[in-house]
Amino acid sequence: MESSSAGNKKMHLHTHGSSRARTTGARLDHNVLCIIFSFLDLFDLAHCSVVCKSWHVVINRSKLLQVFYLKQQQLDGSTSLEKPLNVYLEELAMERHRLALARGSVVVNQWRGHSVGVNRCRMKRGLLITGGGDKVMRLWSLENYKCLEEYSTPDSTSLVDFDFDESKIVGLLGTRICIWRRDGARSVFPPRDGTFSKGLCMRYLDPEAVVGCEDGTARVFDMYSRKCSRILRMHSGPVTCLCMSDDQLILSGSSLGSVSISSLSSDQQVSKLRTRDSTDIRALCFNPCSHLVFAGSTSGNMSCWDVRTMRILWEKRASPNVLYSLQHLRNDSSTLVVGGIDGILRVLNQNTGEIVSRIALAGNISSSRDKDGVVARTRGARLAEDVHIDSIPKIIRPPIFCLAVGMKKVVTTHNTKFIRLWKFS
Repeated sequence: MESSSAGNKKMHLHTHGSSRARTTGARLDHNVLCIIFSFLDLFDLAHCSVVCKSWHVVINRSKLLQVFYLKQQQLDGSTSLEKPLNVYLEELAMERHRLALARGSVVVNQWRGHSVGVNRCRMKRGLLITGGGDKVMRLWSLENYKCLEEYSTPDSTSLVDFDFDESKIVGLLGTRICIWRRDGARSVFPPRDGTFSKGLCMRYLDPEAVVGCEDGTARVFDMYSRKCSRILRMHSGPVTCLCMSDDQLILSGSSLGSVSISSLSSDQQVSKLRTRDSTDIRALCFNPCSHLVFAGSTSGNMSCWDVRTMRILWEKRASPNVLYSLQHLRNDSSTLVVGGIDGILRVLNQNTGEIVSRIALAGNISSSRDKDGVVARTRGARLAEDVHIDSIPKIIRPPIFCLAVGMKKVVTTHNTKFIRLWKFS
C-alpha cells in the first residue's frame, strides 16, 4: 500500500511538474497578459494584436490600443481623435519603414538558393519566391531561410518571369504560361509552342496574367478559362517591363523609351508617356496610393509621372548606368528602392527623385554556415556622397537584376547562386 501510495504521489508530482513546464504565453490569463501588454508602445502592441487570435481578443476587449492612442494624441497636443486608429497605425508603420530605409543600420543575410544563377524574385506576406537559370522556382520563408516548396518547369523549359499569390504560382515560359497550384499540381497553356509571340515579362493579378511580348503587344490570359482573352497593342517595339493597377490599368515600358497605359475594361490605350532621353526602359512600378508611375532606363535615368494628369513630375540621373529593378512597399508613398548593374542599392524620395541613401556591403562575406542555414551574415554600409563607386570592389557588389521590398527589408538577386536579404533597423 505504501509503495502504491508513493507511486501515486510520484506520478502526481511528475504530472504537475510537466504541466508547469508546458506553460506558455497562450496559457496566461487575461489579466496577466494585460499587464504585460501595458509595457509596450503603441506600434509593438499593434504587432501583438495580430500574432494570434487569443492575443487579439485580449487586446481588443481591454481596448488597450484605443487607450494608448488617446495617450499619444494627448502627448501630441491633440484633444480629439482626428484620424481612425487603423489609419494612424498604418502611417506610423510607413514612417518607421521610411526612417529605417533612409537612416537605419543594415544587416545583410546571404544564402545559397539555387545551383546556378538566380535573377528573379517576388515577395508577398513574408514569403519569397526566386527563380532563374536552373529552371526551378523555390518558395522561401524569410523567418528562417528554409525552402518551403519547389516548382520545376516542364521539359526543362527556360523560365522567363513569374508571379504568385496565396494559392498559385504563375510562370512565363517564353511562349507558354504555366500554373503551379500550391498543392503541387501543374498545368500548362497554351498547349503548343508558338501560340503567341515570345514573352519578355509578366505580371499576375488574379484572375488574369498579362504577358509583355517581343512584338509590342500585351496578351491577357484568364487563369480559369485558360484562354487568351484579349491582345492589346502597346508599343511598336518589344515590351520590356510591366505593372498593373487594381483599377485594371496595364502599364508597360518599351525598348523605345516610352511607357504605354491601357485599360483592361475598355481595351483602349489611355495614354503614352515619354522620357526625355528616349532610352530603353528596363524597370517599371506603379504606386496606387499616390497615382505615380516610376521608370528606370539603361542610361541610369529615373522618370516619374502622375497618371491623373499624365504629366512628368521629375526626371533624375539615379545611376551612371543600367537600372534593372525598382520597387516600393505597397502603401509607402515616400521611398523607392532601386538596383542596377553597378550593384549599389539606392533609396530615392518618390516625390522628388532625390537619392536619400546609397548602400553596399561593408566588406567581404565569409562562407561560414550558421545553425539557421544562412551562408553569411554581414553589415551593410551607407556610402557618403564623395565615395566613388569604383573604389568598392566588384566582388561585393554584383549587379542587382531584381529586388523586392518588404517592411524594413529588401531582397536582391544578382544572377549568382546566392540570395541577399537586407534588413533595416
